[in-house]
Amino acid sequence: MFVGACSGGSGDDEAAETDSGDDTTTTTESSDAGEGASTAPDPADSLVATATPAQVQVYATASEDEPTTTLDNPNENGAPLVFLVEEDQGEWLKVLLPIRPNGSTGFIKAADVTVVVNPYSVDVKLTEHRIVVTDGDEVIADEPIGVGTASTPTPVGKYYIKELLQPPDPNGAYGPYAYGLSGFSNELEEFNGGEGVIGIHGTNEPEAIGSDVSHGCIRMSNEAITELAQVLPLGTPVHIEA
Repeated sequence: MFVGACSGGSGDDEAAETDSGDDTTTTTESSDAGEGASTAPDPADSLVATATPAQVQVYATASEDEPTTTLDNPNENGAPLVFLVEEDQGEWLKVLLPIRPNGSTGFIKAADVTVVVNPYSVDVKLTEHRIVVTDGDEVIADEPIGVGTASTPTPVGKYYIKELLQPPDPNGAYGPYAYGLSGFSNELEEFNGGEGVIGIHGTNEPEAIGSDVSHGCIRMSNEAITELAQVLPLGTPVHIEA
């Protein structure tokens, strides 16, 4: 269901863009990112863990006997379950989780995932209304964006891309592509049938880019999000700062 990808950040007109049905698609680029590369990355790189079983148990610490939660693979939108690795402890990985509250971490078993190196990173600058995407030291995108309003602000923090969805109408409110992030709106517990997930997506109102316009999501031009959709893998870290 497409609404799950950007249900925390869209204009009032975007409420109509939720019926994707079987037309919704996801990418699995995270499984290809860094394929064959060493898991001893450059300090600027990140590690992305992709689940292999149908469920992954998450523990509070590496010494716990009972999991605190269990996450399904694929996720609710049909995308592979991915995590951004915070610490590699051998048999255990400390990972950032795609759950509330924002910034939640937990431990998963390394045997339950495959780990690859990801050189990409996304920086969102809310006050400047800019998004900057890098591949290692190279800036590959520097674009204006629309962000959340004062009453439904885009939450600052460290997140990661958990899914890439393709709306049924590329000329609709979400544009041709939408990245769902691991973070949620701090103001909206649910939105338009979803859980208030924050996303990065296109728009059919390009004139509003550069302003505080959304319920929390990040809006880009359709051309810019289309270019990123061909490049950025799942698991890419997204740093949102004021």
